[in-house]
Amino acid sequence: MENQFTITTSCIIEANTIFINDEKVFESDEDSFVEFAKSAYKNFGINYPKFFKMDNLSKLAFLASEMVLNEQIVAESENNIALVFANQSSSLDTDVKYQHSIDDKGNYFPSPAVFVYTLPNICVGEISIKHQLKSENAFFVFEENNEVFLTQYAKSLLQSKKASKVLCGWVEYFEEKYLAKLFLVE
Repeated sequence: MENQFTITTSCIIEANTIFINDEKVFESDEDSFVEFAKSAYKNFGINYPKFFKMDNLSKLAFLASEMVLNEQIVAESENNIALVFANQSSSLDTDVKYQHSIDDKGNYFPSPAVFVYTLPNICVGEISIKHQLKSENAFFVFEENNEVFLTQYAKSLLQSKKASKVLCGWVEYFEEKYLAKLFLVE
């Protein structure tokens, strides 16, 4: 970010570990992402039952955003925080699971509850619903983490006053490999 905007909070989630502003705040030795996510959810006292219905990409984005937005959201106020995320695999992890439910002719049951997560921007919607954010949001798919693009996009939202803060970064999940790197810029 240029001088006029500052990264005030960051969160990295990888390898069963959560860092906030480069400080390790949680670690677990769970075998799967689902168990790690559940363990982190309980550890931080998050209360959002819909979390358990989310796909893994949404759980990852939701957990990382909770770490950053926890102190930022003011109840009963308009929180003009834009969400700008990107990843490499889009919603492929869920897409594959959904396709398997269609391919299995003996157990054909394509679930609408899974289908809704076959778009990557659903994770942005989950965060917006939780925090009642009615602000700008976008989800991009790139070959690799494109911090230059995300920085320019966040800067544009702040300069044009379409947002007072921007939560942006990389949220990648595919077949138990995951990385969330979110930054709050204001």
